[in-house]
Amino acid sequence: MEPTRWVASRFNAQTYTETQDLVLYNSYTGAILAFTKEEQPEVVAALKEGIIDQKSEVVEYLKTSGILVPEQVDELQRAKLLHQSQHRTDMMHLIVMPTEACNFGCTYCYQTFPRGKMTRPVINGLKQFVHDKARFLRSASISWFGGEPLLAPEIIKELSESFLESVAKYDADYTADIATNGYDLTEELFPQLVKWQISRFMVTIDGPAVIHDQRRALRGGGGTFERIFNNLKNARYVDGQFEVYIRVNFDQNTLQAVQELVNLLAEPFQGDERFQLLFRPVGRWGGPHDDQLPVCTQRTANLKIWEFTKLGLDHGVAMASIIENSMLPGGSVCYAAKPHSLVIGSDGQLYKCTCAFEEEFNKVGRLYEDGHIALDYDKFALWVSSGDDTDPVCRTCFYRPACQGNHCPLYRMRTGKRPCPFEKRKIKTALEMIWKDKTRVEW
Repeated sequence: MEPTRWVASRFNAQTYTETQDLVLYNSYTGAILAFTKEEQPEVVAALKEGIIDQKSEVVEYLKTSGILVPEQVDELQRAKLLHQSQHRTDMMHLIVMPTEACNFGCTYCYQTFPRGKMTRPVINGLKQFVHDKARFLRSASISWFGGEPLLAPEIIKELSESFLESVAKYDADYTADIATNGYDLTEELFPQLVKWQISRFMVTIDGPAVIHDQRRALRGGGGTFERIFNNLKNARYVDGQFEVYIRVNFDQNTLQAVQELVNLLAEPFQGDERFQLLFRPVGRWGGPHDDQLPVCTQRTANLKIWEFTKLGLDHGVAMASIIENSMLPGGSVCYAAKPHSLVIGSDGQLYKCTCAFEEEFNKVGRLYEDGHIALDYDKFALWVSSGDDTDPVCRTCFYRPACQGNHCPLYRMRTGKRPCPFEKRKIKTALEMIWKDKTRVEW
């Protein structure tokens, strides 16, 4: 038998840090590695020429991380099989809307808030559905969404306690997260949410008070920055394992205010790994004020995301772990493209996407009080079809295993264009920021 020849994976990407460390990434394994100047000649030679008999610690590292693969391996077939793994039936992700009402009137919001709190028949049906499903699960994940979910904490409590009881009976893993405006994330409620095993919080602050309060005011008028900021500072004193993503939505008019906001956030949160920054551009998501929004160009957005991330890191505030997680295999696939993911409306309507509630093709079924769900599989199939099977560019992309052409199926359906994630568009910068976050040193 001839010895195996090992060559560079087609799913690799690389960059150099400011200190000239070489950072390598493989989207099929999710590995991110760094090599010193002394190690680089061996690494570069292996990537360029391949290897057969060489044995060293560096070479073994490249093999086990998937940076080097056997020459005969069909990596495109591997990627195809990876996509098929999304159809596992022992996983469940539910995005639950305990209420569809909201107490904010954000200028860029796309939701119309036609319904209030989840009805009793839907609560009963959801509890029964999870109870019946739990025996077949290895993992269950709940995302609390709205409207503003913390307007209905009693429903979150009732459902969380029921879900936890159901999955514990069959020893399934359970995780939960919440997207909240943070106004009611009080020092009394926050520990309760952690107790209900909500471990990831997404809270938006769009700038210092004068900016934030213009964009994210109460529906009846009034500022919200001070209360949200105090709620987050109080959360520092809560014991437990959790992460708070402080999301900053920026547009062309707020670029200059980000420096001041980062200065404000650095004072209480620098060095506390639980509080992490996530910067995202405002988009035209279908709201009534879309035409008036001063959105950034794609080029500006792609640059500013990472410029602001570096600014936060330079001030000692962690980068949101969701960024690195999105670069894992399947990590950039939108929840709406995953067969095991559903959105549960407060009236029992089932959706795939939280950005298109009024679209008929997004209304994929209904939940009934006995726990039974009825799905329209023709609509459902629109969301879970494989983008990397139909798009020749996605098929050959180095980032294919991470996003599988399905970073945003809604964008593809509406525009016919491929929805590349921010991390892929600026992969070298993304890798530099991830390594900077890991090492916490100035380059």
